[in-house]
Order: sequence, then structure tokens, then C-alpha cells
Amino acid sequence: MNPIPNEVDLLVVGGGINGVGIARDAAGRGLKVLLCEQHDLAQHTSSASSKLVHGGLRYLEQFEFRLVRESLAEREVLLRAAPHIVRPMRFVMPHVPELRPAWMIRAGLFLYDYLARRDTLPDSHGINLRSAPYNDGLKPGLAKGFIYSDCWVDDARLVIANARAAVELGATVLTRTACTAATRDGERWRVTLQPESANPTIVTCHALANVTGPWAKQFINQNIHLPTIFGLRLVKGSHIVVPRLFGGEHAFILQNDDRRVVFVYPYEGRTLIGTTDVEYTGDPASCEASPEEIDYLCRAANRYFARTIKPADVLWHYAGIRPLFDDGAKNVSKVTRDYTLRIDDDTGKAPVLSVFGGKITTYRRLAEHALEKLAPWFPDMRPAWTANAYLPGGDLRALSLRDYTRALHDERPGFPLQYLAALTARHGSAVREVLGDAAELSQCGEHFGADLYAREVDYGLRCEWALTADDILWRRTKTGLFANAEQKQALVTYISKHFNPAVR
Repeated sequence: MNPIPNEVDLLVVGGGINGVGIARDAAGRGLKVLLCEQHDLAQHTSSASSKLVHGGLRYLEQFEFRLVRESLAEREVLLRAAPHIVRPMRFVMPHVPELRPAWMIRAGLFLYDYLARRDTLPDSHGINLRSAPYNDGLKPGLAKGFIYSDCWVDDARLVIANARAAVELGATVLTRTACTAATRDGERWRVTLQPESANPTIVTCHALANVTGPWAKQFINQNIHLPTIFGLRLVKGSHIVVPRLFGGEHAFILQNDDRRVVFVYPYEGRTLIGTTDVEYTGDPASCEASPEEIDYLCRAANRYFARTIKPADVLWHYAGIRPLFDDGAKNVSKVTRDYTLRIDDDTGKAPVLSVFGGKITTYRRLAEHALEKLAPWFPDMRPAWTANAYLPGGDLRALSLRDYTRALHDERPGFPLQYLAALTARHGSAVREVLGDAAELSQCGEHFGADLYAREVDYGLRCEWALTADDILWRRTKTGLFANAEQKQALVTYISKHFNPAVR
């Protein structure tokens, strides 16, 4: 386990995308940073998203122009920073006249293009759904549609990349370590940290960042015992994965009869469909897609696709909790996806910054805004810097991901091209760290199914805070979709035999 420093400038509580984004930004500005996460990095909301970096086309109907503009600008920033895990995708919207008129969609897409600072992504336009390629898999009778650009992201790996960047800049990242209590002691916080398998320890910090997502209000009230008038709306979003419904690498955005939209896109050789919006009151750590949500997503897809799907066809499903700032909206689908940052400073002493809401697309700007709010307590802090910086693995030498993979294959012809493509899609230029001195697949150790070998497992355990088989199968990779029960058990056995967390 990483040593726990006794004193830091900023202690970040929460290892989701916003927490690691703040830790990375702060460490790069010269602050001494400690981040603690009670479970695995990205274990909850940040690995259960729709896996899209997008402006939020439907937010235009709610007049959230600031959020859309910021999101569209961040789309370009993330494409440059992490081209291995953030990739352009074209989105097709079949037109159903009784749901929204064509003029409204055209106007929305025109505004979407206008608000964007597009360096690489093509603009929107109308398309004919009677001809290839975009009619593949659709029901006959859909004649007209629209197409626009957004991006796909490997959400869990984006969290890992930011955590690695923070550590490279001097931060300490502790997983399986809960912040159980914090009290003000003069101009500092006195914080109790409780690792899973060790005695509690005390750390002092000048500022505390509450980035606990669905637990943000609970953390304020129960862990640091401060009052708060701000509320959270916990909204569950569920997704399903089914056999491939259409060819091509484009996505669909489907209008549903309740005026919500559902995304459908290729995912790990299958098709992912999501999401729902359901008010949630249970434990955020144990949410699951309900039978009603699964049925809802099947019905939404069946309005458009020739192949009928039913709950029995679902290969995998997952759910996450969106911790949205309670803006008083009656309909949970209309609750703002924008973020709110609040400082409680007790007349200038030992501030605590709390993050309410937010979305994965805007995490970097959220981090900048968080550091702006904390700047009065850190007058020597360096200025903002992340807008033009690569994330670890993101420097592909100005090559596309495909060309980078081919160049790597030229260097190491002993590996199958398909295997190298899988590794570079997860690790980018850090693939060389993963492979080390291995020259062929036989040197990568035990095989755990799909494209997962012991060498990558070792890297995840050693360098990416993985501790369990689930960490590897579902967050460092998605090989859990393909591994059978025997292979999963083999991974559990391998980790218990070869990895000792006490010497991590």
C-alpha cells in the first residue's frame, strides 16, 4: 500500500472522474495532494455511464446553453488529450414526425454545430434512411434521418488515466480507504482515514474536497457534521448489452414516445442500449437495472430495429447513480446535468469544497472551476494547465490509433495485430509499459480469456490500483463480457497467489 502522508495541502475524497480530475489539476499546480476512495477507482457512477463525451443535444430543449457550449468545447479537449480512449462517433437520428417535427431537429442540430468549436468532427446534415449504410438493421418505413458528431469514451479508463497523471505529478492516491471523519483544527482539517485492511490514520490538510458523488450530502452531514441546505437528486441510469443489431461503427439516438432519447451503439462486438431516468432512494453502491428498465430499453429499441429483442436476449446490464443537484424540477429527466460547487469556509478557515452534479464530459472544466474557488487559500498555486496536456497514454505521435497500432506491430511482429489493437485501445502509448520486454504472445503469461493475459493483469495490479478480479474484468478491461466462469475463477486464483497487497 502507498504510504499515507501526514500533512497535505488538499485532501480529495472520492475516486470518480471528478475527484481524480481535481487531484490531477491540483497536483499540476504545485499542491501536495492526497486522494482517498473507499472502494475501487470508478467503481460506481464513473464506470456506469453511457460512455459518451457529448454536448447533450437534448439539453438544448431545456435551454441549458452554457452547459452545452462547455461540453462541446471539452469534447475537443478530450479528443486531443486521450485519443486512445476518446473516439469520434457519428450519431444517426431516425425521424419520427409525430415525436418532433423535422424543422425542430434541424434547428437544434444547427445550434449544436454553431455552439461547437469543431477542429476535427464533421457537421450535421440530413440523410436518406432508405439506402446504405445507415439503414442497416432498421425497420423498413423509416425514410428520413439526421446525422451529427459526438464521441465515445472508455469511462473507467479515463478515470485511471487521470489518477495516473495525478501520481506522476506527485499526488498520493489511496483506494479502499474511507474518510470516516473530519474536524476543523484551527486553519486545518484533521481527517481520519480508514484503510480496508489496516488501522486508521490521521492526516491534516489545509482544504478538503468532497467529491463523493451520490454520497456528497451524506458526507457533509455525517462525516464532517456540517449543515447544508443543498439537496441531491439520485437518478438511476440503466443500460443493457444485447447481440449486434446493426452493422457499421455509427450510433443511433432514438426518440422515445415519452420524449426521452435512448442511445444505441456498437460495444465490444455487441450493441449497448441506454439509458433510463429513475428516481432512486436506496444504497448507491448496490443499484441494479430493474426488470422494468430492461423492458423499457428493449421496447425503445424495438420501435426502430428489425430484430426484436426481449429481456431474455440481454447479455449484460449495469446501472449507475447520477448525483444531480436538486433544482426543483418535477420530472427527473429535466433535472439539470450541470454541476454546482459550494465552499464552506467557516469565516476563512479550512475550506471544504463540495461538488454536486456534473457529467463525465465536463470533468476537466469542473476541476478548473474547483481550483479557482480554492485559489484564495493557496495564493502560490500555479495557473490552469490541463487544457493542452496529454493524459497518460494519449501521446500517439500524431498518429491515429489504428496507425499507432500498426507501427507497434511492425516493431513487435511476434504479437497478433488484433491483440495489440485491444491493448492500445486501453492503454494508448503506455502499451509499451504493459508489454515490457515481451516480444511475442507466449511471453505474456497465463491466458484468462478474450485478450486478457497475465502481463496486463500484473500491470493493472502494480500500476493501476486494481486489487480484485472484478477490478480487472470490468474496469481496467471489459473482458468480463467474454470470460467464462472457469476463466474468471482462474483470475481470482492467480491474483490471490501472485499478488500481496501488503507490499503493493
